[in-house]
Amino acid sequence: MSGFKKFLMRGNVVDLAVAVVIGAAFTTVVNAFVRGIINPLVGAIGTQALDDYKTCLKGPCTVDDAGDVTEGVYILWGQVLGALLTFVITAAVVYFCFVLPLNHWMDRRARALGQAKKEKLTDNELLTEIRDLLAAQRTAGGDSDGDADGGPEGNSPGSSRPRTS
Repeated sequence: MSGFKKFLMRGNVVDLAVAVVIGAAFTTVVNAFVRGIINPLVGAIGTQALDDYKTCLKGPCTVDDAGDVTEGVYILWGQVLGALLTFVITAAVVYFCFVLPLNHWMDRRARALGQAKKEKLTDNELLTEIRDLLAAQRTAGGDSDGDADGGPEGNSPGSSRPRTS
């Protein structure tokens, strides 16, 4: 039982539970936005319900008055296309109405706080900067032997030259 308690109290389990709850609430908001605003705008174009589009694969294909298949095999490609369009429209709504404004707001906030995003350097760029700083340090130090530590030549760490005493 103590192992189960430790499992439940781990940070990532709690974070995951919070993410699921927030995700469910956010899904409700996005679905309401798509149903209430986007779908009526798309419907104003005059599109027919995509679920009605199908192709008879193996006949004879018959449909009753309610639209249910009574005979034959249909490919319901309209339902697939409708689901795909719903996904794309929902993803666009999430991006343009939530993600993009939030990123813009976060950038403005960071600039206002003086914490502009710093570009992440690659390993090679970072090593090149370190090399250049060390070279500048050696020349600015005025050592005649080229050591940055000001000590006798050959005593710097990592030196391949033999030490002289």
